[in-house]
Amino acid sequence: MNATNRLRGAQHHLRHRVDAELNLIPLIDILSVLVAFLLLYSAEVEVVQNSKGVQIPQSIVDVQPKQSVVVMITRDQLFVQGEAVTSTAEIATAKTQLIEPLRAVLERPLLIGDSVAAGPDLTSREITVMADKTLPYDVVRKVMGTCTAASYGRISLAVIEKEKPAAASGVNPT
Repeated sequence: MNATNRLRGAQHHLRHRVDAELNLIPLIDILSVLVAFLLLYSAEVEVVQNSKGVQIPQSIVDVQPKQSVVVMITRDQLFVQGEAVTSTAEIATAKTQLIEPLRAVLERPLLIGDSVAAGPDLTSREITVMADKTLPYDVVRKVMGTCTAASYGRISLAVIEKEKPAAASGVNPT
């Protein structure tokens, strides 16, 4: 009799078995919070195109640069927004202080969007020069002079932020 009751109970549970459910609403809530968090905090980071051929000097800075046109000078080539413009050897051997191929590219309309094209004021146009630290200063000076001639009033040099020394941050090294 005991075995019969067990058999009836097992059959009853099999007939009225409820399938397991997976509730996705809490998972969607967590994912939406993560997306909002990543969007909010990724806005402060500026991604600058980098090449393995450029070793950027280091600096200590408190203010982050704004988004701008990027001119990258490697040991061999000069790039504007990732587009090859001329070779570094041609810049070094040029007799003039202006680099005409660079000037032609910089004067194109809509180089990085409406913000550059809409601002005819010289002080409102920004450019970032990312140069290899082993390049001669004359090459960098010619590039910066050409940027100024192409109506870019704010020229920034890209550097890597150094770690602050322990004495400057108020931490006792002992």
